[in-house]
Amino acid sequence: MSTKAEQFDQLARHLFAPVYPVIARQFLEKSKISSGLCLDLGCGSGYLGLAIAELSDLKVSLVDSDPEMLAIARRNINDCQLQNRASILLADVHQIPLASGSVQLVVSRGSVFFWQDLPRAFREIYRVLAPGGMAFIGGGFGTSELKKQIDEEMRQRHPNWSEHLRENIGAAAPEKYRTVMAEAGIADYYIDHSPIGMWIVFEKNSAEAGSQKNI
Repeated sequence: MSTKAEQFDQLARHLFAPVYPVIARQFLEKSKISSGLCLDLGCGSGYLGLAIAELSDLKVSLVDSDPEMLAIARRNINDCQLQNRASILLADVHQIPLASGSVQLVVSRGSVFFWQDLPRAFREIYRVLAPGGMAFIGGGFGTSELKKQIDEEMRQRHPNWSEHLRENIGAAAPEKYRTVMAEAGIADYYIDHSPIGMWIVFEKNSAEAGSQKNI
């Protein structure tokens, strides 16, 4: 296990820990989805997906292209005693090895900023969504209080933290993702942008599923 992977997990396990259940609850409340299959794309240590599993009846697949992060995610599944409803999947977001229309909920926090081909990745997410399925892709902190706490700590650890946030979820970010969604051919979406985060949210309805089977 590399030191980098363990350091990432320590940061997620401690400093960011309060964020995951808050965001998970927000996604579940907004989507009204509580059963079926959920993907946590670019899951890292898997904490967001595991929070969703703990708060719902969804089965959760923790998806990442880094085997070392998935090893930590597997350990966390065992620690949470969620072996019956959570699993790991070594895969790239640009080529998700799942059948079209097989997933009810897709979430991803903090991973989209590293994807190489954004339109292709969003088309893959749309492809695997079942009719009525929803996706929440982006980054955020759940509440303004949590963001303030994390900001204070991260500025001490990383001098470029504020610049990093501006680049990923700042004022110019929504326009970038509007262009991405147009290129991906996904018209029915919205961008939830606020001082505490940015999420690209979209749903596959039955009419879209029928007319865009090969998207």
